[in-house]
Amino acid sequence: MPECLKVFFVLCALFLFSGVHADVFKNKLVNEDSPYLQQHANNPVNWYPWDEKTLQKARDEKKLIFLSIGYSTCHWCHVMAHESFESDEIAKLINRDYVAIKVDREELPHLDKYYQNLHILLKNRSGGWPLNAILTEEARPFFIATYIPPNAQGNWEGLDTLLPRIASEYRKEKTEIFSQSIAIEKQMQGTANERVVPVKIELSVTKKIFAGLTKQFDEVYYGFSIQPKFPESAKVQLLFDLDALGVDGARGMALDVLRAMALGGLYDQVEGGFFRYSTDAAWEVPHFEKMLYTSAELLPLYVKAYELSQDELYKQVVVETIEMIEDRFKKDDVYFSASDADSNDKEGSYFIYTHDEMTKVMHGLLPEEKDELIEAMDISGFGNFEEMTHINFYTKSRPLSFEKVRGRLQSIRQGREYPFIDKKVNTAWNAMMIEALFHASRLDENYTSVAEERVRSLLEKMYIKGVLYHQSLADKVPRQKALLEDYAFLISALIEGYETNYNEQYLYLAKQLSDEAIKKFYDGQHWYLNEEGFKVYADMSDKYYTAPMSKMLIGLLKLASLNSETKYLEPVQDALKNNSAKLSKNPSSYPAAMQVLLRQKRGYVTLKAQRIKLLGEHRRIHKINYPFILTKSDPKLKEYLACDIGQCFGMDKELKIVIKMIESH
Repeated sequence: MPECLKVFFVLCALFLFSGVHADVFKNKLVNEDSPYLQQHANNPVNWYPWDEKTLQKARDEKKLIFLSIGYSTCHWCHVMAHESFESDEIAKLINRDYVAIKVDREELPHLDKYYQNLHILLKNRSGGWPLNAILTEEARPFFIATYIPPNAQGNWEGLDTLLPRIASEYRKEKTEIFSQSIAIEKQMQGTANERVVPVKIELSVTKKIFAGLTKQFDEVYYGFSIQPKFPESAKVQLLFDLDALGVDGARGMALDVLRAMALGGLYDQVEGGFFRYSTDAAWEVPHFEKMLYTSAELLPLYVKAYELSQDELYKQVVVETIEMIEDRFKKDDVYFSASDADSNDKEGSYFIYTHDEMTKVMHGLLPEEKDELIEAMDISGFGNFEEMTHINFYTKSRPLSFEKVRGRLQSIRQGREYPFIDKKVNTAWNAMMIEALFHASRLDENYTSVAEERVRSLLEKMYIKGVLYHQSLADKVPRQKALLEDYAFLISALIEGYETNYNEQYLYLAKQLSDEAIKKFYDGQHWYLNEEGFKVYADMSDKYYTAPMSKMLIGLLKLASLNSETKYLEPVQDALKNNSAKLSKNPSSYPAAMQVLLRQKRGYVTLKAQRIKLLGEHRRIHKINYPFILTKSDPKLKEYLACDIGQCFGMDKELKIVIKMIESH
């Protein structure tokens, strides 16, 4: 046979083999939209999505369910995927004895919430991702863990022995495991349904709240807890509320936390925007993924910090963070969800610098400027992250000389591959960012038009024929209906937008969505995170961002005041009453819920006037010495009018006179 034909046949064989091989490594996730599920669509594990058809398969085949929850930009999810889910040996063990289900926690956050709570119940500590559970054929859980190695590591049992061991135990002791799983399920239900004696909480609880926050506070590096250290935006907002209510020390604590994060490694000093959390107590080395919700919830706090202190650092953070999000996360006037920690299979490689790179960027600086930067950034040959440097400032402010090298640091990054971006458009997270833009308009009016455009685009994409949707890829038509969090955060953004531009359509839609949310997610006693399928109770715990239930309740309080409709007060009062025992016992652990309580107890005051008057006096209104102020446009009014939920108590043509009435209310 001629040599050229031999080569041809070899190439054909390779081609055919590669095709067969590719088909083998396809599972039921190939048709899913979720970027996270697509990351696992070619695993040798026979993954299925979470749906009734898959759950029925487990029942029909009398197989255990191996449930794995994660998200596309999760570092340890990638680690476990490479080690285990891409392994033929581990895949054989899963496929033989289990129906394998993959869940994107951003797509089904209510499911993630349920299993994270289960982890707390069974392990007595918080969980995380990846979260892996084993369920009976009836989908009742009896085992849960976070990261699991493929083989034994120290005290960790590996999947290679864990999976067959549990499958064997299930076959031998099925009745006992069934009973155990039913008991666990009842415990989970009982936690939500437990009868408690309501506790009366007065406004004086502010002292107990501040004492609790002070106890959690890190007086050395600032922030709450030791490590890992999260931004915990709800706690900072609660401190600002306490400050507004006259609690000494609350403002200083809030500003200290925000300054520490702004100068530390949690903040991307080169491009702007916040990373998800710090791996250490000193805010030095972050976990390098960027979530839209992290920056979106922090931005209003930095706006507030600037208003209170006039410190340019806080304003700089707002401007730089918005620029980064607009540059990296925006497409077609909506925002993507997150960016990964890894690039080129290495954590943080896009964001960190070698010692030689740091030396080169300082070339040409004056000696005193170079010394200033070396001291401020504590630059050494050892680095602070795997012998490389992630930029932090160890001084009380960002050195002026840093601006001379910032462009050079950006240029170095331009030659690198940017981390993977999850291009899901999440309604709740977009709403958070829109609300942040309306807040930022207090510093620069140009942000108002940006926010208005984002509202239009989000509603065009995610609010179709009167139906609100949860999320979708940027170029896909949404299919998944909205969850409580989508309603809660969108309502909040619309109300903030209304108070910025007095567009009546915003207030009308906020009211309409609130009525829908009450109907869909509230049964007169409990709030639920979702409407359809496996319904999960909502609670008041703020985890990765503000609890949707608490956000919803604040929105209802605002609508009650703006529209003088007491019907919106009832769900708020019931929720506070039903959770009063928990809130009273440890109020600082439920920061957003305590914001609801403080607003309900102290009450909102709504300042009404003609639109043009309100727009012209925004700056003075924002400085009124009353903790909870709302504004409403009324074209019929020729004067300023101040009202609480029950009555109007002050009217005058002069704003300064009405302000005095409000401040003495």
